[in-house]
Amino acid sequence: MAQKDLTKGAVFSTLCFFALPMILGNVLQQGYNIVDTWVVGHYAGSDALAAVGAAFALMTFLTSVLLGLCMGSGVVFSLCFGRQDEEGLEKGICASFMLAMAIAVLLTAISLLGVDWIMAWMHIPEKIKEITKDYLVLIFWGIPAIALYNFFGAYLKAIGNSMIPLVFLGISTVLNIGLDILFVALWQQGTAGAAAATIIAQYLSGLGMGLYVFATGKAIRRAFSRFRISKSSLGEIASYSVLTCMQQSVMNLGILMVQGLVNSFGTTVMAAFAAAVKVDAFAYMPAQEYGNAFSTFIAQNMGAGKQERIRKGVRYGVLTTVIYCLLVSLILWFLAKPLMLLFIDAGETAILAEGVRYLHTVGPFYCGIGCLFLFYGLYRAIGKPGISVVLTVISLGTRVALAYTLAAIPSIGVAGIWWAIPIGWGLADLTGGLVYGRYGKKRGNIPL
Repeated sequence: MAQKDLTKGAVFSTLCFFALPMILGNVLQQGYNIVDTWVVGHYAGSDALAAVGAAFALMTFLTSVLLGLCMGSGVVFSLCFGRQDEEGLEKGICASFMLAMAIAVLLTAISLLGVDWIMAWMHIPEKIKEITKDYLVLIFWGIPAIALYNFFGAYLKAIGNSMIPLVFLGISTVLNIGLDILFVALWQQGTAGAAAATIIAQYLSGLGMGLYVFATGKAIRRAFSRFRISKSSLGEIASYSVLTCMQQSVMNLGILMVQGLVNSFGTTVMAAFAAAVKVDAFAYMPAQEYGNAFSTFIAQNMGAGKQERIRKGVRYGVLTTVIYCLLVSLILWFLAKPLMLLFIDAGETAILAEGVRYLHTVGPFYCGIGCLFLFYGLYRAIGKPGISVVLTVISLGTRVALAYTLAAIPSIGVAGIWWAIPIGWGLADLTGGLVYGRYGKKRGNIPL
């Protein structure tokens, strides 16, 4: 199995080449989301698009727990790999796998049993309740597959192999798109068809990557053959993962609460939001993956005790992220309407106008979310995930509070929901920068 030691080589090229497959994987994922939205919007109608959009926000929240656990575990794996602690890595693998699968099973059971209550809490309009439930009941069965993919992906990325997760994600994406076209466009199965396509592809990627890791990785085979879980390894995984889970959950709970507010404005705004968020995510999500690669880079070098490399990594990380986000903001400003037309028929003028307004409000401020992803990755990698939680609470707390406050003012309405997003990013960035610059060097907790 190919491994990459991120503690050696030129900092900029090492970080970029490691991040590139992760970014491409994200582009693939967002590309699938765009195709999925296009197929549903054009072949199942705007009601189905609104239903899938609402369910997407819910699934993002539910799986954020698993994502947070695997991200936290990945930091532990990276630290062990950096300090060449094979025994610690083996025990960490076992503890992480046990937690990930237990939580996946629990989430699946709770979601299936509580689907009606969940839809009521999300304020799903009566006219799309049935098709939303059809989608959710099927998509919930894919939660264990998501756990498998993220667990094995976290392990591979932690040891410097970001290419194999990209390969399996690419295979899964192509299959998903093909099944979407078959189930929704040709067989007219609506939201249920879209859900079936998704979970088939999810299990292929999760199980397939697991088989690959076992076939090629001696360390993970040895770990599972012994399956030793010590109190210290469980505690280390928990110390990183619990707060990272909390950060991811808080972030996505805030997004879910905003989705509930959007739903209260009816299917026109829901459909506009569902389409615009796909464009939005495609634009800035590469910065999120770069932040995750940045976190692995920092963690490996923390394990190896290479402080100067960390300082250079921080400088290059900020420069790269800001340049990318400025470029994407500029492109999106001029292409907002053509991009919305990928999902919305030109005749749906109200939906189209609201989606463009969203993109013109949020798009110019992508530097805010890009830098926030770097802060999340940095504080997670240096063993201070609690700071990431604080930044998330500030970002999402501001977003939710402002959204509900401004949307209630008749003269502002839905526009207040959109403006709350960049304001939340800005306040969190300001806090993260103050912690980094004012207290980090003084206390010796943060490499400067």
